Amino acid sequence: MGSGVFSPVRVKRHGGEASALPTLLVEGRHQLRGEIRVSGAKNAVLKLMAAALLTKEPCVIRNVPHIGDVLNMIEVLEGLGAKCALDGDVLYIEARELHPEAPQEPVREMRASIQVMGPLLGRLGEVRIAQPGGCAIGARPVDLHLAGLRALGAVIEERHGFITGRASKLVGGEIHLDLPSVGATENVMMAAAVAEGETVIRNAAREPEIIEVQNFINCMGGRIRGAGTDTIRISGVAGPLGGVDYTVIPDRIEAGTLAVCAAVSGGDVTLGPVIIEHMELVAAKLAEAGVGLEVRDETLRVYRRGDLRPLHIRSQPYPGFPTDMQPQILAMLTCAQGTSIVTETIYSSRFKHVDELRRMGADITVDGRVAVVRGPCELTGARVEATDLRAAAALVVAGLAAEGETVIEGLQHLDRGYEDLAGKLASAGAKIVRRVPSEATVP
Repeated sequence: MGSGVFSPVRVKRHGGEASALPTLLVEGRHQLRGEIRVSGAKNAVLKLMAAALLTKEPCVIRNVPHIGDVLNMIEVLEGLGAKCALDGDVLYIEARELHPEAPQEPVREMRASIQVMGPLLGRLGEVRIAQPGGCAIGARPVDLHLAGLRALGAVIEERHGFITGRASKLVGGEIHLDLPSVGATENVMMAAAVAEGETVIRNAAREPEIIEVQNFINCMGGRIRGAGTDTIRISGVAGPLGGVDYTVIPDRIEAGTLAVCAAVSGGDVTLGPVIIEHMELVAAKLAEAGVGLEVRDETLRVYRRGDLRPLHIRSQPYPGFPTDMQPQILAMLTCAQGTSIVTETIYSSRFKHVDELRRMGADITVDGRVAVVRGPCELTGARVEATDLRAAAALVVAGLAAEGETVIEGLQHLDRGYEDLAGKLASAGAKIVRRVPSEATVP
């Protein structure tokens, strides 16, 4: 089996029915060996694309992954009037002329599109956007985004599925987030970068992607400090921000996912580039489970040292265990020698993939936000369907561990956040192929 030709799925519907879509065929029980490249961070790139709207000058973003969410965000920016060009992993954006109304269809496909609100309010003084969509992993209201923008002086209205914002002038202030929301922190940072006076965000999210937004805007001429801590201070810049040429950090969630794939396969894989400080708790949990890890420069070697051991995992905001790694780790724990307990504190519907894992033979009991995994489970291949991005990655993990062939549907979710995951795994020895029916609609 080979990886096949990768192109992110772009679903088109005819008469209410989705056209035939690709599937992923995974033959389990093959060790992974070799080197795998880690792509740029999805959750940073999307926010930097939004931040590029703050300036009329050209912006260059490097190390951009070729994934569905990036293509979708390009549609959002172009719908606002920006010019975009993706050449390999280099994205060029020039937002010289903008209008305030975001295109509905791409916005409804991706939650990160809400990030254009802050830049548009800061640059144009107005914005109109549909309520954003995204993965169905539980309630993710935009209330904190809107409250933060209102605190800067914006008048926000929500009517008939749309959000409208206006501000004759944004003025800095003290903002205390009820929860350390990543998106709300970033949206306020972008708007406050061009507001009058100083803004202080307390209980701010601390993710590495927040630091990327700070560094990107500061390279444009902004004045932000404190990202990576729970207090961020932004001194608004009166003059126009300039262009920037910026290289994005590697994706810590992709690196963690690939590490889990290597672990369940019993192989020996070197991942790079990685910033190990961004994934310390994931690495610590893998080591606790009996996975061998070696860090050298910007690479991480992952290898099996024996049977996997059970874990207790509790998702938390950064620097706690990331909710975006919970489904993959849960899938890995079906192979552990004993009972594991996984607690999800961030998203209420993040165990949707459990039913699919049970279809493959997993012994998992879910009670509210707690999943009990009784391993080791004799996983066998089955036809399964992904319901969201990280659930899709979890099914790939399970497929690598299972006996026989697993057929994974719902690749539009996987393609939102992973750049040719099948191709990368195949390059290290996985028996995995992407099957594209002739009637499937791809770009």
